Amino acid sequence: MVRNSDLARSRLDDRLKDFPAPGDLLRPHRGWIRAIRDALGMSSRELASRMGVRQQTISDIERSEQHHTIQLKTLERAANAMDCRLVYALVPNTTLEEAVNAQAMQKATQQIETIAHHSRLEDQAVGEDELAIQIDELATQLASRRGLWAER
Repeated sequence: MVRNSDLARSRLDDRLKDFPAPGDLLRPHRGWIRAIRDALGMSSRELASRMGVRQQTISDIERSEQHHTIQLKTLERAANAMDCRLVYALVPNTTLEEAVNAQAMQKATQQIETIAHHSRLEDQAVGEDELAIQIDELATQLASRRGLWAER
């Protein structure tokens, strides 16, 4: 049976697979607002008028974007004033499926290695091939359970 999280993960992976590579969307040095405003040939006074704020506020907004402290609401207002739309997304470095599998494998390895260590101390060591099989089986189970991302 497919769980909701499995389905959601698959759907998001499908939606994100065509998202531009992170390097393709690097924020311009002076920020998107300033870059778009300059490319449009729009002065800060003109943008201020379109946003209904003072000209000094535009400088403050552009500075806050540069310092990564701008609010999304403000960024969206500036985008609208320049006939742009704000695109906001968290884009994983790998697929979500790969992230879940890697986390499950890490947790499984930790758990099995702890058990294997105690077994060696009791002179009941298991071979490396058997350990690998146990890790894979446990990782498969962990990937489909809640609590995969819990610290303990």
